[in-house]
Amino acid sequence: MTNNKKFLLLLLALLILAFFVFDLGRFLNLDYLKSQQQAFDAYYDANPVSTLVIYFLIYVGVAALSLPGAAIMTLAGGAIFGLVTGTIVVSFASSIGATLAFLASRYFLRDSIEKRFGTKLKSLNDNIEKDGAFYLFTLRLVPLFPFFVVNLGMGLTKLKTSVFYIVSQLGMLVATIVYVNAGTRLAKLDSLSGILSPGLLLSFALLGALPLIGKKIVDLINARRVYEGFEKPESFDRDIVVIGAGSGGLVSAYIGAAVKAKVSLIERHKMGGDCLNTGCVPSKALIRSAKLMNQIQHSQKYGVKEASGSIDFAETMARVHKVVEKIEPHDSVERYTGLGVDVIQGEGKITSPWTVEVNGKTLTTRNIVIATGARPFVPPIEGLDSVDYLTSDNLWSLKKQPKRLVVLGGGPIGCELAQSFSRLGSEVWQIEMMPTIMGREDPEIAELVKTKFESEGIHVMTDTKAVGVKNENGVKSLVCEQGNDTISIEFDEIIVAVGRSARLTGFGLEELGIETGRTVEVNDYLQTKYPNIYAVGDVAGPYQFTHTASHQAWYAAVNSLFGTFKMFKADYRVIPWATFTDPEVARVGLNETDAKAQGIEYEVTTYGIDDLDRAIADGSDYGFIKVLTKPGKDKILGVTIVGEHAGDLIAEYVMAMKHNLGLNKVLGTIHIYPTLAESNKYVAGEWKRAHQPEKLLAWIEKYHAWRRG
Repeated sequence: MTNNKKFLLLLLALLILAFFVFDLGRFLNLDYLKSQQQAFDAYYDANPVSTLVIYFLIYVGVAALSLPGAAIMTLAGGAIFGLVTGTIVVSFASSIGATLAFLASRYFLRDSIEKRFGTKLKSLNDNIEKDGAFYLFTLRLVPLFPFFVVNLGMGLTKLKTSVFYIVSQLGMLVATIVYVNAGTRLAKLDSLSGILSPGLLLSFALLGALPLIGKKIVDLINARRVYEGFEKPESFDRDIVVIGAGSGGLVSAYIGAAVKAKVSLIERHKMGGDCLNTGCVPSKALIRSAKLMNQIQHSQKYGVKEASGSIDFAETMARVHKVVEKIEPHDSVERYTGLGVDVIQGEGKITSPWTVEVNGKTLTTRNIVIATGARPFVPPIEGLDSVDYLTSDNLWSLKKQPKRLVVLGGGPIGCELAQSFSRLGSEVWQIEMMPTIMGREDPEIAELVKTKFESEGIHVMTDTKAVGVKNENGVKSLVCEQGNDTISIEFDEIIVAVGRSARLTGFGLEELGIETGRTVEVNDYLQTKYPNIYAVGDVAGPYQFTHTASHQAWYAAVNSLFGTFKMFKADYRVIPWATFTDPEVARVGLNETDAKAQGIEYEVTTYGIDDLDRAIADGSDYGFIKVLTKPGKDKILGVTIVGEHAGDLIAEYVMAMKHNLGLNKVLGTIHIYPTLAESNKYVAGEWKRAHQPEKLLAWIEKYHAWRRG
């Protein structure tokens, strides 16, 4: 806190203290006002201007300091100045005083509140930014809410000062008139409670509801307006039509069918989407084969001298396809048809907010869920089209192992593929234009993975930009810029893994004018421009994870079918993810990079897995667990795990964060010995050790010494 801020805070504290020490509140009660009314009237008749100025300044001071007595000051305004003049002077004085209190709260309290509760306040600030004027106007119309609480509370939000002042002046006007009018009949007034009869309070409450009712009406009007030009069917064939049978689409259809809605699921290619066919499943099958090959190569580490093996790449890829085939029934047409879903193979196109065309047939539906996923993003690199470049979509058709492989991209997909192909025997160059691979993770974690990659022979090239591809006389090469140098890397195959872009075209979004950026624009309820059209998964963002798409699908299905009664905002508070390299990297919540960027205070506790008995026994004694907590408390803000089975170990922290359980609860939970899961308990123990009550322990030590005699 700066010296200026300290001085102002001290000054405000002294003014408030003086009010109570000198019992100035005795001048702000009804009895005193009634006893002095004639004196006030006489002074006002003799000195009208100075009376108005003094009254105005005192009122502003009382409101700005949030002192008790604003109601009496308002009555005094009516008693001394009459209804019209009193209303004017009170209206401006109360609004200016309220705004000063608002600014004081913002100046002295908001930064510290943001640091402590920034994550929780984000949703509130988003709502205030969008509808703050409505909320404030409602609170001002209802005198049941103490105005000083409203002033201080709004100061903690991001509501604009000008909006606060204008809305306050308008919102408080009705209550001001009521109180000023009561003040004009001061002699007949026995108590403040006599001003607000139950009937008047009910009237205020109804008046306060008007802005919210008005907002609902405006929302309905706006909703109707977006449907202008479209003819709504009198009846519908379906309750939901889902476009896309990836994770988001499958779960949306499943939930709809489970609650006996009539659901159609349209898929143009393969059931299961990218995750089953070209993403999560085949990549993990490839990773498993690569891991086995790596273990064979390092068998002496386990005391096995004669282990040997070689890769039959075609057989390895055949195994990948067999794994996909074994899982396919989980997402098959037959399974979903058996669940009651009408599965349609074909290209679906939205032709109106209530109609979808597929295979020459038009389906009418009350709701539509867009779950079209994403595709690999291919950057505009000169000459790239001159070679048959690979992506995560088509690399699974490889039959021959590339001897020299370039992987463009240092994100999760690029890292997983680079390590897998290297372990299978390819010489791999990984190209990343940013300073580090795995850029979403903390620097030391990215460095640990990079060091592991390089120890396995992968050429990790960061700060390196791919600028061109050459294909001359059958020799393919990638031209890169690395600082001031230009380098050329010859390759047999190149995999482009620089990210994925949402599938936004070809199914009617453009014709309907549904807003898109990098993804389909949706609100907190996953609704698009048209309230009955929802989007989930990669096409909607903000995360491109299979489990997030499934998570969103629940909200889209429930909101679309039961939103008339209750709408649910999609909850992204606890989203975990993992990168399945060796070591695995799993995370939930904040890491240090995020916390610093958001200005959130935190403590770090780490535990090295190299100290864990089971990891030592398994030969996987590397990596660590890193937990961020609130300073001085065991509340978990985020966890990163680097090591064997990190993606499995993170689940305990996902559960803890979801249900607001702290490290003390993790520490108090029995973990089987010897398991990797014990590391979760041990990191909680490290936190506990760092927060021992040293003074209490010193007294306990003396107590034990006393008992020993």
